[in-house]
Amino acid sequence: MYKKKECVAMLLAGGQGSRLFALTTRIAKPAVTFGGKYRIIDFPLSNCINSGIDTVGVLTQYQPLVLNEYISNGQPWDLDRSFGGVHILSPYQAKGRSDWYKGTANAIYQNLYFIKTYDPDYVLILSGDHIYKMDYSIMLDFHKESGADCTIAAIRVPWKETSRFGIINTAEGGRITGFEEKPKEAKSDLASMGIYIFNSKKLYAYLESDDRDKDSSNDFGKNILPKMLAAGENMYAYTFEGYWKDVGTVDSLFEANMDLLGETPTLDLSDASWRIHSRNPIAPPHYTGKNARIKNSIVSLGCDIDGTVENSVLSSNVIVEKGAVVKNSIIMSGAVIKAGAEINYSIVDENAVICEGAKVGAPRKKGVKIAVVGRGYLVESGAVIGGGEILDNSEK
Repeated sequence: MYKKKECVAMLLAGGQGSRLFALTTRIAKPAVTFGGKYRIIDFPLSNCINSGIDTVGVLTQYQPLVLNEYISNGQPWDLDRSFGGVHILSPYQAKGRSDWYKGTANAIYQNLYFIKTYDPDYVLILSGDHIYKMDYSIMLDFHKESGADCTIAAIRVPWKETSRFGIINTAEGGRITGFEEKPKEAKSDLASMGIYIFNSKKLYAYLESDDRDKDSSNDFGKNILPKMLAAGENMYAYTFEGYWKDVGTVDSLFEANMDLLGETPTLDLSDASWRIHSRNPIAPPHYTGKNARIKNSIVSLGCDIDGTVENSVLSSNVIVEKGAVVKNSIIMSGAVIKAGAEINYSIVDENAVICEGAKVGAPRKKGVKIAVVGRGYLVESGAVIGGGEILDNSEK
């Protein structure tokens, strides 16, 4: 019996994430730890299954090992399906040509065979570096009702920040009339979220045309969408009103983690009706020693705390020894903060060791940035690492 899927999702997860510096030296940006027990890619994958979309292609390229291993067969997200499910799609050698993904549009173009296998009516394009909870089925309903060829998810941003985003100009009903890429003086406060729904046949035609254009950057934002608009295609903006953050920089990743803290967190991950799934580490319950002091923090499984932890997010199996102080920081899995060490406004990556008496970071004053200690880095006893410093083993 012939089978097909109404909608297939394609998740772009191959970016280098260079603005996260040491945090992405050895892993892809979507594999970066978030919120103690999650990785960034958990959010779009969970959104898909919660929205009823059970066929997802994950396009990887840069440092894919950790990400591939983490996704595996997709079981934690209920994406281990016999027809559909999650599939890792890496660049491959085809007959007559072999290319890395040259841009977002080219990455999808190189995987048209995968999409066409399921003969979908619609294709959902997602990015792997955003933190948000979104029901894509509502956006898909809007797309159908609007009679759109392409629908772009958009969110309102403060006017003073419009120069940081691709801005969408719309007419009544959300019909798109123009795009502005990081404008100095925007006409709208509606920013693209990098989430698109296309009618499949229309997408195929534009991707194939784009591949033949040798002057194209092979990018959705720079090439595909402007060409569709110029050709008079029906394009609409779907306005999203929930929490959304692009965590492509150290500061934005830090801020998104901090949004989880407090009596009324900006981002609530405890909502049972929209569960964010993850491949949880196997670890014992966390232990709190007699000298421990923990305040307004997230502490994950396997942590051993005998020092002070305030306003911080700790992933699994973190050790904070007696006399150590961790404040306003993100400490990732397996990191060790030894006796007398002080951490403040910092991100400490997986398996890093901060030795006795070392000081990392500085009070968050104007102009002082987040300090970053890379994966597996050893900060020696008594060392002083100032705010904004980045320590990366790959540079040794």
